[in-house]
Amino acid sequence: MLAEPDFAQAVGTPLSSSASAGQASLVYLGRQPILERSRALHGYELLFRADSRNEAHIRDHFEATAYVVARTFGEFGLREAIGPHTGYLNFSRDLLFSDVIHLIPPDRFVIEILEDTVFDAPLIARCAELRKAGFRLAMDDVATWSPELVEAVPHIDMLKVDFLQCNRDRLSKIAALAKRERKTLLAEKIETHADFELAKTHGFDLFQGYFFARPQVLRSRSTGPAQRCLLQLLIALSGEADVPALESALKQSPQLMVRILRFANSTASGVGRRIGSLREAILAVGTRKIARWVQLMIYADGTTLSPESDPLIQLVGARARLMELMIEHCAKSVRDEVSGDAAYMTGVLSLTPVILGIPTRTLSEELKLPAPIRDALIDRQGALGHILSIACAFERGEAEVIAAACEALGTLTPDHVAALGMRAAAWNDDI
Repeated sequence: MLAEPDFAQAVGTPLSSSASAGQASLVYLGRQPILERSRALHGYELLFRADSRNEAHIRDHFEATAYVVARTFGEFGLREAIGPHTGYLNFSRDLLFSDVIHLIPPDRFVIEILEDTVFDAPLIARCAELRKAGFRLAMDDVATWSPELVEAVPHIDMLKVDFLQCNRDRLSKIAALAKRERKTLLAEKIETHADFELAKTHGFDLFQGYFFARPQVLRSRSTGPAQRCLLQLLIALSGEADVPALESALKQSPQLMVRILRFANSTASGVGRRIGSLREAILAVGTRKIARWVQLMIYADGTTLSPESDPLIQLVGARARLMELMIEHCAKSVRDEVSGDAAYMTGVLSLTPVILGIPTRTLSEELKLPAPIRDALIDRQGALGHILSIACAFERGEAEVIAAACEALGTLTPDHVAALGMRAAAWNDDI
């Protein structure tokens, strides 16, 4: 899917290009989440972008894809691009027959065959070779049932059905074909909870889109005692509570307490023994990291999903980390006004009012938030407000909003934002 820019999270890095007359140009890498039926994060589709507008203006699919694949694996690495999850890559017909595909580890990626590719005898033979080598192949942007689809299905492993373009009357027929041939069904462009439920009803296995971050879905995450307990803990942390007070507050959240003990034992060095008490864990981990876990745990939905598998936590964590990184590229006057920690907290709290069902102003008062954070959350005002606007627009591919906010800040540029996105994608390694 060389797809629509909506909600595609863009990340990028400078690439040299002969088309730029010797000057450095930028190729950007966007990614969009793919979820399982349980709403656990399954993987990301990597979307190639020609510039910081986060739109698919690529004239030569072969050259652009080859370039970005080489840089992704040669410089960034899989951890930054997809973490422990499965990656999905678009391949044109020419790329399928090229040596570029051998740069891709077949156990980590699904290769998507573009929608305009003709399944003739040479391609069918090539698909057989690639599948024998361990590659998984998906037919992209399926929008209707056809005899050509029936002929192609035996030679691939997955059907990606475009929910925006597919006639709903044809869904049952397409789903039946996939299940009869024992193929995985992925519903793409799922942007509403209703579409998610409809796709599940038709037997779809995977779901692509940002429907999980829609307000109506966020509100469905229970706002019971656990979230309220975390909010109280966050208030205690914002007030620089001492260790005994923090220990007492943490004991009200067993899930977080266990996580902190595990985290302390996995990261503490030089202790020489296992950390068994909460007080020792607090001293080993530090209140700053505990505060960050508390902020993110507010978004947990009470299921068995780990933070690494919870798409909402991944989204919010990447937003918060991007805001923290952007502060480093702002003018000194901005850095004097707001810290990286303040930017991170603003990013995390930006969706909390929806989760907790509390007006932003009320939440700001309960947490006694500093004026820059409060103004950013309520009115998008101040330097921190501009940075929050950039982070939110970055997720949606709103180039004009990003450019305007960068101009208001003075030193930050859209290219900085795109380059920092890759680092932000690996946010959980930095907290």
